[in-house]
Parts: sequence; structure tokens; C-alpha cells
Amino acid sequence: MAGVLSGRTILVAGAGSGMGRATALAAAGEGGSLLLLGRDRGRLDAVAREIREIAPDRPAVVIAADAADAAALDAALAPHAGAIDVAVNSVGTNIARRAFGELTPDSWAGMVDANLTAAFNLTRAVVPGMRGRGQGLIIHIASVAARRPDRSGAAYQATKAGVMALSHAVMEEERDNGLRLTVILPGMTDTPLLDKRPVPVPAEARRKALQPEDVAAACLFVMALPPRAHVAEIMLQPSRS
Repeated sequence: MAGVLSGRTILVAGAGSGMGRATALAAAGEGGSLLLLGRDRGRLDAVAREIREIAPDRPAVVIAADAADAAALDAALAPHAGAIDVAVNSVGTNIARRAFGELTPDSWAGMVDANLTAAFNLTRAVVPGMRGRGQGLIIHIASVAARRPDRSGAAYQATKAGVMALSHAVMEEERDNGLRLTVILPGMTDTPLLDKRPVPVPAEARRKALQPEDVAAACLFVMALPPRAHVAEIMLQPSRS
């Protein structure tokens, strides 16, 4: 049976693991044609094989590129730029030495590149094609840290707040061109990012955390809405502390 995303081409950046992988699999299950973007071709190929099991008639396209490298990203997306209906940005990282007193100019710059510059590059790459077709949806997965102070680190919070601001700002500029931008702000989610914390996360805390599939469900909710409906922001947190 056709799913709610049948006939739509969906780019998922950061598709090799975590929330990106879960979103790609969920979108494939709803009939979407997937473009899988990331730096690790091996992981992307593995996700593509999973999608082949879900949708043998719609093989995913693997695009190995670093979203923080604008020239490489533009070249990699050029064959697809005019066909992308939805772009999901699940690119992001954190570092163990994240306290302000431990940050260096290099580690700060690395976080800006990985979290914020990548979001800008992805948005810049897909907006012209969407604008030309008169519609398109961009979903940025940021973090609840963009809204609420916590101990996730100054660089992480600053860059995720930047992603949130980027999403809202571009929406205001592009709404009359038919574009919609949504930012999703998940709380603690059981992904490989937790393994980068300075102190290991207790097993009980991980059991109470969101799962990548929860964030994927939020992405699918936004994707399934008609073009007349816009969700600016979704804050998604574990129900138990």
C-alpha cells in the first residue's frame, strides 16, 4: 500500500546512525524515496540495505559527503537538488571536553563547523530547488539545549541555538516562496552521542531516555502535514526524569 510519503524524495543528512538512520527507515516505510547523506559510506550502505528490505522497489541513493564542506556538498547534491521535497538535517556532534574552561579555539571551531555550518550548508544547498518548485520542507534536528540551559557544553548549546535561529529566520524569508522549516528539539536520546559525555550515562538513565524512533516519529508527523500547515518547533523530552 502507498504510504503518506509516496512520490516524495527525502534527503536525510546524518543518515548513518541514530536519529538520522531511524528517520530514513521510517520515511522509507511510508513510501518515501531516500537520499542518504553522510561521511561514512559503510554506515550509509548498511542503512541502504535495511531500506532495500523495507522497500525493494525504491532503493536508497547513498551520497557520501561532509555537510560542513560547502563545495563538496554542493557537488554531491547537484544531481538531486531540484528533486528534493524534504530535507532532514540530523548532522551534529559533541565533545567530551565540553566545559567552557576546556574549550579551545580549535575545538570551538570544530563544533561550529559540525553543528552550525553544516546546517547552513544543507539549507543553502536545497532552498533554491525548493523555491523553484514553489514548495519544500526542511527539518532541522537540534536539541532542547537550544532552549534550556544545561551541562551539555557552551559550544554545543551555542551551535544548537544557532540551528534553531537559522530555521526560524529562513522560514520568515522563504514562507512566501512555499517553503516550510521546522526545528525539533529533543531531550536526552539514546544515541551514540551519549557515549561522548565526560561521565558515562547510567544504564537506568538510558532506559528512560528517548529512542531515535521517537524523534523519527516527530519528523514523520511534520512530513505528513499538508503544505498549508506549518509547525515551527517541536520540543520532545523523556516523560520520566
